[in-house]
Amino acid sequence: MFPSHRGFRTFENMTHTMEFGGEHLQLHPWGALFWERQSLLLISDLHLGKITHFRKYGAAVPLKALHRNFARLDGLCETFTPKRICFLGDLFHSHMNREWALFEAWARQCPCELELVVGNHDIISPLRYEALGILCSESMEKGPFLLTHHPLDAFGGFNLSGHVHPAVRLKGPGRQQLRLPCFYVNGRQMILPAFGAFTGSHVMEPQPGDRVYALADGQIIPLPEPVRTQKP
Repeated sequence: MFPSHRGFRTFENMTHTMEFGGEHLQLHPWGALFWERQSLLLISDLHLGKITHFRKYGAAVPLKALHRNFARLDGLCETFTPKRICFLGDLFHSHMNREWALFEAWARQCPCELELVVGNHDIISPLRYEALGILCSESMEKGPFLLTHHPLDAFGGFNLSGHVHPAVRLKGPGRQQLRLPCFYVNGRQMILPAFGAFTGSHVMEPQPGDRVYALADGQIIPLPEPVRTQKP
């Protein structure tokens, strides 16, 4: 079916624990978030099926990127042993293709309860997910958090979301630049990075008070907060 996750380092010692909404959350360098008190693993923007879709139309995307998605899911389950996994939207990229069979096989053998917050790319019938025992919803309330796919700027509580595929640009000497995916925290809102291996990213412009946790080389790197400039 697809390769075992054996041999994949899960970086369990490289997680970063932060407080958000009065809860302690573990950020994983693969882009997942683990809420230990709820035994809940949160993953956003996996975009299964996208690799096969692009290969169908001639893009030379290596198949190992497809297998990496499932290997990392298995690795995270082994590391955290969560009771539940909640996908924050865009689990499947578009219409069904052969990657659905891989996902179906993975879901049937996964020991966790599976949930899906429906995203804009999730156009496959919810009946397909329900047949696998996967609960689908437009949003979910869990403790102090509202789980959505799109960030809710005007929401008064604490929001965990995806959709944006956040990244940060780091500048070095001369014209050197580095673009890294990140967890992005803006007030009462946290946006998770895209988990999928072939997803792209959107560079954020951090403002004073924002917190950014970059993903690089199997580590979570908390970046300094932007300095608030003084008006003359």
